[in-house]
This record gives sequence, structure tokens and C-alpha cells, in this order.
Amino acid sequence: MTAVAAAVAPPKSKGIKKRVWPSYVAMGLFAIFFLFPVAIMVIGSLKADEVVIRDQTSLAAFNPSPFEAGSNYASAADTGNYFTSLRVSMIVSTVIVIGGMFVNSLFGYALARLKFKGQRFLLGLVVALIIIPFEALAVPLLLMMSEIQWTDTLRAQFLPFIAQPLYIYLFYSFFKGLPKELEEAAMIDGAGPYRTFFSVVFPLARPAYASAAILTFLYSWGQFLWPVMVARSAEVRPLPLGLTFFRGVPPVQWADLMAFATMMVLPVVIVFILFQRHFIEGVAGSGLKG
Repeated sequence: MTAVAAAVAPPKSKGIKKRVWPSYVAMGLFAIFFLFPVAIMVIGSLKADEVVIRDQTSLAAFNPSPFEAGSNYASAADTGNYFTSLRVSMIVSTVIVIGGMFVNSLFGYALARLKFKGQRFLLGLVVALIIIPFEALAVPLLLMMSEIQWTDTLRAQFLPFIAQPLYIYLFYSFFKGLPKELEEAAMIDGAGPYRTFFSVVFPLARPAYASAAILTFLYSWGQFLWPVMVARSAEVRPLPLGLTFFRGVPPVQWADLMAFATMMVLPVVIVFILFQRHFIEGVAGSGLKG
């Protein structure tokens, strides 16, 4: 029986490889296609402005010479107020991510483990809120911010986005799949609800936290509609809005704009590279899949 299994195994492995490699080729081609704009942006940020305009409709757009990187990035940082916008984006994104991880995870854990009146209704409400687009809520939310005089402030950019139905449901799905025996064993040993959560549940939920943190960071970092509505002064403009205002400063310097855009994208790339392993684990083990 063992000899038969050993004889059959290699052809099966080869068959799997034959079925898989076309998928990898297709995904590789898609990756190259979607990386074209990023490559043009980065290479364009290294060239003189007149060269960027001249080469934009030919393959010469991928030629990084002649180099003008120093002046482009310096101009983007100075004229475009890059560091002011970077500070705003960092503050807003950090508060949304940290506050969201705390609020959304505890809310999801309560829905998954605690028994209380109206629990199913509350869970259904969370699911229903996921499908409502932010654009439908933007105008009423703006009226609320104007009423309490919060427009043109940083807190108006992060407080409405700390609690997110999507991530509440993500944590709910993850906690629902954890075995209750671990928590029951901790409670038998004398641990209270908070000790059980932070000592037992939290370490097991790190993949879900990583997934939610990366997705929340990407969402908050790239927000444009809401900052356009509430940010008036340069001191509270995040990077996407700062790039738009920089685009409107005449004369338009395309190389400087690409340098600004490259510096705006770089923190997102760094965050994803640092946490990609946890993100993949979270997608595989949480409610994000499918």
C-alpha cells in the first residue's frame, strides 16, 4: 500500500503544478499591468518637468534619465507644504487606527460572546450599516459638524470614522470562530472579562487586528471627499487634499506633482510591507474572505 502511494504521489504533484502555473502567470501579468502607473509616477518624479511632458506618450516615460530628483522632491516638500499635510495625515490615520482597533474589537467581541437583549437586532443593524455608502451620510454629517463648530479641525476628520461597521463585523466573525473553551478555562482560573480578553483572546486575534489596521490605515490615508468638505485652512489639509491644492498652484510642474504623489504613497507601501504576513493571515482566518 505504501509503495502504491509513493508511486502515485509524484504524478499528482506534477498535475497540481501544471494546473497552478497558468494562474501565477496571469496574476503576474495583472501585477505588471497595475504597476505601470506607479512606475511612471516614480520615474517621472526623477526627471525634469519638460522631459516628463515630452515622454508621457511613449515608452521613454520609463526611462529615468536625466535625473532631477533632488530639486523635484525639495520643491514638492516646500511649495506643496508636504510636511504639514504629512503631519495631518499621520495624526488622523493614527487616531482612527488605534481608536478603531479598540472600539471595533470590543464591540465585535461583545456581539460574539455576550448575551443581552437586542443582540441580534444590533448585529443586524451593524450588517445593514455596512452597505450604506459614506456619500449618503456626508451631507448630514457636515451639517452636524457645522452645528457644533467642528469644521476646519482635526477632530472632525477622525472622530466620525473610529467606529466602523465593517470592522466590527470582521472582529465579530473572528471571535465567533474562536473556541469558547479557552475563555472558560481562563475564567475558571479566576480571570475576569477584561483579563480574559486581553490575556487570552487578544493574542489569538492578532491576524484580525493586523488586517483591520492595514485596511483602516489605507482608507483613512486616502480619504479625499470628507477633507474637501471640512478642511479649509492649509494646517488641516491631509495629503490627498494637499496634492490637489499643489496641482492648482501655477505653473503646473508635473515632475514635482509626481514627487509629491510618490512621497504620499511611500508610507502606505512601507506599512503594507511590514505587516503583509499578518494581513494575509487575517484575510485567511477572518470574515474578509469570500
